[in-house]
Amino acid sequence: MPSAQHTLACTAPFGAMQLPSKWRWLRPVAAVLFVAFAVAVVVGQWDAVRDAAASARVTWSQIVLATVAVLVAYALLIETWRRTVAAWGERLRWGDATRIWFISNLGRYVPGKVWQIGAMGVLAQERGVSPIAATGSAVVVNIVNIIAGFGVVVATGGRVLARYAGEAIAVASVLVVALVVLPLGLTVAARLYRRLTGRELSLGTLPPRALITALVGTSAAWLLYGVAFRWFALGVGMSEAGGLASYTAAYTLSYLLGYLVLLAPGGIGVREGALVASMTQLGLASVGEATVVAVTSRLWLTALEVIPGVLLVAVGAGRRSVQQRSE
Repeated sequence: MPSAQHTLACTAPFGAMQLPSKWRWLRPVAAVLFVAFAVAVVVGQWDAVRDAAASARVTWSQIVLATVAVLVAYALLIETWRRTVAAWGERLRWGDATRIWFISNLGRYVPGKVWQIGAMGVLAQERGVSPIAATGSAVVVNIVNIIAGFGVVVATGGRVLARYAGEAIAVASVLVVALVVLPLGLTVAARLYRRLTGRELSLGTLPPRALITALVGTSAAWLLYGVAFRWFALGVGMSEAGGLASYTAAYTLSYLLGYLVLLAPGGIGVREGALVASMTQLGLASVGEATVVAVTSRLWLTALEVIPGVLLVAVGAGRRSVQQRSE
């Protein structure tokens, strides 16, 4: 099992397309700025946050349910990726797919989210998957995941989107067009990547089954995340106000905005600010309550994303060390 350092080194071609070398200093600076913004969100509402935290009553059973729902969503996304790889005629064992998925997730916390996609492709190739299937499946699942996420926001955010019916219809239309032109878009992206970097990015022809599999699997995962987020919010003291659809819309939109800001590691700052704004606009919580949920959910989800990857890296490093000593 490759170490985290090896994983990131393998994905250097993907990282190279983010910023020219003379601008690489922007990554750590941007990371500090986004962390500072996240702190400012809390400090700016400190009195309201303090009052909300003081009155909150933690219900651990709800948090446990939320954690189980997130883990089920992870399993669904891993299986979706495996089946997308299979659409290219390749096979990836469940255990290998799980290790690759969790380790590549660590790339989210490096400014520039392309590390994650590159790691998935490279590590899948090391498990015998063809370069086209490995890279193509990683790119497709991540792109479709974003498209499906915005589709879920349009479908579940009716209370707010009712005021912007025209805009909602326009977004839905763009999402449909994006899915239709995605095969052509991948070809254009591969050519652009080759011109910018001088390296080949072989994605092959996108099998229709891969697109359908990714769309169904990622859409279901977003809905599971919405269920988990509502349970978690109730677990940290939120009232029953607001239905599942509103919680799903608030969580999904904030996560997507954080993901799309490439220089924000893990979407920090952006996700929290968007979550507070969307929860208050949807009537789910006051500003203080929403800030408590944003901060605690960040800690909770970061632990669920990072701990498995770090443990798998450590186990892999331990096995290699034992093997080297035995040799």
